[in-house]
Amino acid sequence: MPQALRFADPTDAAIPIRLVTPDGAEAALAALAEGPRGWAEHHGFAGALGQVCTLPGEAGLPALVLIGTGSASDRQRRRFALGAAIADLPRATYALEEALDGAEGEEIALGYLLSLYRFERYRQPAPDKAALVAPAGLDTARLERIAAGEALTRDLINTPAEDMGPDALEAAARQLAADCGAEVTVIAGDDLLTQGFPLIHTVGRAAARAPRLIELRWGTGARKLTLVGKGVCFDTGGLNLKPGSSMGLMKKDMGGAATVLGLARMIMTEGLDLSLRVLIPAVENAVSGASFRPGDIFRARNGKTVEINNTDAEGRLVLADALAYAVEAPCDRIISMATLTGAARVAVGPDIAPFFTDDDGLAEALSLAAAKVADPVWRLPFHTPYEAMIEPGIADLDNAPSGGFAGSITAALFLRRFVDGAAPYAHFDIYGWCPAAMPARPKGGVGQGARALFRVLTIEGAA
Repeated sequence: MPQALRFADPTDAAIPIRLVTPDGAEAALAALAEGPRGWAEHHGFAGALGQVCTLPGEAGLPALVLIGTGSASDRQRRRFALGAAIADLPRATYALEEALDGAEGEEIALGYLLSLYRFERYRQPAPDKAALVAPAGLDTARLERIAAGEALTRDLINTPAEDMGPDALEAAARQLAADCGAEVTVIAGDDLLTQGFPLIHTVGRAAARAPRLIELRWGTGARKLTLVGKGVCFDTGGLNLKPGSSMGLMKKDMGGAATVLGLARMIMTEGLDLSLRVLIPAVENAVSGASFRPGDIFRARNGKTVEINNTDAEGRLVLADALAYAVEAPCDRIISMATLTGAARVAVGPDIAPFFTDDDGLAEALSLAAAKVADPVWRLPFHTPYEAMIEPGIADLDNAPSGGFAGSITAALFLRRFVDGAAPYAHFDIYGWCPAAMPARPKGGVGQGARALFRVLTIEGAA
């Protein structure tokens, strides 16, 4: 079970919090009694973003907390800053004086919940953070469900590969299914060959823990959604071995799988009216005598042949079989999520999730949703003229075209070949990692794109 990120129950003992804008700071201080006003003025409270001033009451105990909201441009530069400021207050129970509403209100409340997250599997738990009574005006139960999905994603990514191999990822999927009333089936080891998943088997065959395809199914709604998540639990690069400096974060190479499982949790606990299918090719790209080699050619599930020009471009191989399998059943939308290319990080940095789709309506909906839920995404093109770059001549496809240009786009085009117009498709090339602590996002694993997708799916279901 993911860490419980929840609001506190109402209590008369809650310390009130008053949010103060920079423009309203002078009037807010003028409205205070002489003693508290002098205290706030002495501490230079001016409503700056995240600025906190605790006003003492009787016996020196807190009577009121002022928190600055900063300007709109300040909040754009530091999303979740207000929620994080609340979570960082001294341990006690607090309640906002005024109801919250709209996207900004949701960001404050969700930012508080996400700021409660800590990964403590391998260390002593830290003291509890400040407790916040569920703010009025918001669907706080829904925000708790979203936070729980994000916590699941973070926990899975943060767990070292020793404890998060393909078998443990399967166990996590089974636990989620048990919690939410879903069903899981798994094809593992050499059964992948007999049942037609040769690329998944190829990438994972050198590892001690068997490769597998994990499939989760839930719901009976008319809308059919398939999520596909890259589950490379550790990536050495294979025979094209990564340098040590590039291998340190490779426990996060199953971030696509972790993110689709977190999104699936949101969908199932929200009870969205759809039929959900989650496919996770779970492997380790290891080195042994059984490793696949540069120059090898393999036939994918759908019959297309792939020349291996770099064994470190393994994620698209396992996704290819999963996508080919996805389109064998009727589906209204397929979404893949993967920590796929360094080129995506060069293009947009670690904080933005680039996505590819030929569906203009979905692209517009995702962009609008991302702005509403503070989950930044950016559309990159399925640029069809680059198709020639992934055609090596000796086989149908090249898993690692030379030249270094448009690496994220050519990877996305490679994946699109395995959907081949059978269903509307979107692919997210995520990073899945926060390189430095930021408000509501400690250094470590993080979900990207899932909350924007969840909002789109929720709106579609209500339409």
